[in-house]
Amino acid sequence: MLENQSQNQGALAGITVIDLSRLLPGPYCSMILADHGARVIAIEDKRYQAEGLFLGTVNRNKEHISLDLKTQEGKEIFFRLVKNADVVLEGFRPGVVERLGVDYKAVRRINPGIIYCSITGYGQTGPYRDRAGHDANYLSVAGVLDLMGEADRPPAIPGVQLADIAGGGMNAAIGILLALYARQRTGRGQYIDISMTDGMAALLSVPLFFQQLTGQVPQRADTMLSHRYACYNTYETADGRAISIGAVELRFWQVLCNQLGVPEYIPLQYDDKRRQEIIACMRKTFKSKTLAEWEQTFGELDICYGPVKHLDEAMQDPHLRSREMFLEIDAGNGAKTTAIGVPVKLSETPGSLRTPPIQFGRSTRKILTEFGYTPVEIETLTQKKVI
Repeated sequence: MLENQSQNQGALAGITVIDLSRLLPGPYCSMILADHGARVIAIEDKRYQAEGLFLGTVNRNKEHISLDLKTQEGKEIFFRLVKNADVVLEGFRPGVVERLGVDYKAVRRINPGIIYCSITGYGQTGPYRDRAGHDANYLSVAGVLDLMGEADRPPAIPGVQLADIAGGGMNAAIGILLALYARQRTGRGQYIDISMTDGMAALLSVPLFFQQLTGQVPQRADTMLSHRYACYNTYETADGRAISIGAVELRFWQVLCNQLGVPEYIPLQYDDKRRQEIIACMRKTFKSKTLAEWEQTFGELDICYGPVKHLDEAMQDPHLRSREMFLEIDAGNGAKTTAIGVPVKLSETPGSLRTPPIQFGRSTRKILTEFGYTPVEIETLTQKKVI
């Protein structure tokens, strides 16, 4: 259910974000800010509308206007919007906002306290700064993709956009929140340079630890936390489904082995000489029952297991539903749709879903009116294709 904004303003109430980004990383970041009460005005050129890449799932709680920043009138509108804004977010390649004349230096002249965040694939500096790329490329360069998939096959591209979301969107949100806090103390805004590749490299804490510990480069599907041992692995079930086992600690492994009738394997949890034997035994055992039967067998036992669920199953999972991570909302046209909830649970200023995903350019006239444009001026801007 959508919440009335007057009932819960959120932790970022009073913060205004002008979002020039598109696709996923930037809009995901501004969705986080919007969920927690910030006013987000998203700006895109109308030419992007036909591409069909306007993701409704990350455009809730926002306003959206169309604006051609290549025109002088478009830039004037932009600068009127940012004059009293708190944050500008953009996701163009390095150098684009400078060519458009809407870069940090230009905005800072109008609004010295602005926090200006740029999200790019490789960052604003370095030899790769001008390279084109997508999620899989950033994972590759950072050394993350090499650790994904089966040992005897090429690396597997994950089905979720880790670099876009975790490397770009989430890190940008963290950076903006840090900058807002710093501005509260110092009165000064600042520039934030977010590289999705940097964000992926920052995920390598555990592989780096094991490399430094053992002197061995981590290999795909052959590390302590990726298929090398039976205690941390995935197994096929009788019905062609899969179950994950995460019994890293001895106490969990002990319960699992006793439950499966192989107590002799308890002291051999990390035995490199017999690990293949134990994995083979586990594969055979897990293939003897369906996924549902294993869920019933394990129940609430202290094992660290999880059924590998399809998306539609996860959307109906009773735990995730109770946590409001999937919930039904009004799609804005009287119909209902499933939305992803707010993962950060604050007790006093919780995030909320206040408005459904906005349609492309839907807020243009409303916002221009708010910022002093007359109906005649708005019609002229429309005819000139500025908006």
